[in-house]
Amino acid sequence: MVICEVCVEGVMSALTAEAGGADRIELCAGLVDGGITPSLGTIQGVLDRVSIPTVVLVRPRRGDFLYSVEEKDVLIRDIRIARESGAYGIATGALTRDGSVDRPLMRRVRDEAGPSSLTFHRAFDMVADPMQSLEVLIELGVDRVLTSGLERNVPQGMEMIRELAGQAGGRISVMPGGGITADNVGSVVSTTGATEIHFTATTESKSAMAHKNTRPRMGGDRVLGEFELSLTDQEKVRRIREAAAAPEN
Repeated sequence: MVICEVCVEGVMSALTAEAGGADRIELCAGLVDGGITPSLGTIQGVLDRVSIPTVVLVRPRRGDFLYSVEEKDVLIRDIRIARESGAYGIATGALTRDGSVDRPLMRRVRDEAGPSSLTFHRAFDMVADPMQSLEVLIELGVDRVLTSGLERNVPQGMEMIRELAGQAGGRISVMPGGGITADNVGSVVSTTGATEIHFTATTESKSAMAHKNTRPRMGGDRVLGEFELSLTDQEKVRRIREAAAAPEN
């Protein structure tokens, strides 16, 4: 069986993902920015309401994965908060200037995460040497790596994902994530041999606000407007899950 991990932004989407058949969720905020650490209230709200395992994304800001001393301290503190709140796992990652895994920080991460499942997130798609980086993550005791195969999306990076999984040889899970849909998941699973997949399955929804001042923009022109919401779609989750269970030959 292929484990379906659905990336969600809040309590409502977490409940929707569970209802759609998700095996696990990754909880984050700010998906439009690639995901950042969710609030403590959101973490606790989700953990109080869903029964499937919850992985908490820990990423202190948008942008690159080269962090300052202060950002590293925040990252470690957020991991502690998520673990103590009862999260099943942590998804995080950090790099050095030359595109290598930040070993010292990831050792701290592994220690702070304790028995929690640990995912090295899509910072992996920015590494200079993916095969060497995979070995480093195995050495550090990371449980899985989330990757699009260093490409814009999984369909474009499937061959790299397959090569990574072959090198991993079961020592670490290589989980495809990025651009997976019901239409391509069968090909993704059959090509890569993945036993876990990661996807968003979102749909845009209109705000319920009656009064709408459409002139201001709170986040600039590159994001959804204030009266557009991006929410997990239960039917999309169900379709991807069903398609993943019957991969192409």
